[in-house]
Amino acid sequence: MPERFNVKVNNALWECLPVEDRRQVDELVVAGRHIQAIALMRERAGLPRPDLRDCVDLLELRAQVLRG
Repeated sequence: MPERFNVKVNNALWECLPVEDRRQVDELVVAGRHIQAIALMRERAGLPRPDLRDCVDLLELRAQVLRG
């Protein structure tokens, strides 16, 4: 998988995630495992848990970046 997880994303939720979690989110997005990617975001971003809408927005943004 290309190292695109480092692509700058203007998203507060993305910035909250540690680098390894960002990589895992991207791997799940590429694999089409969107629910698991959202669950990982919510679990690893810390408290308070991010809103589901914010996770979906980030998921869409990452999918666009990874499609190139």
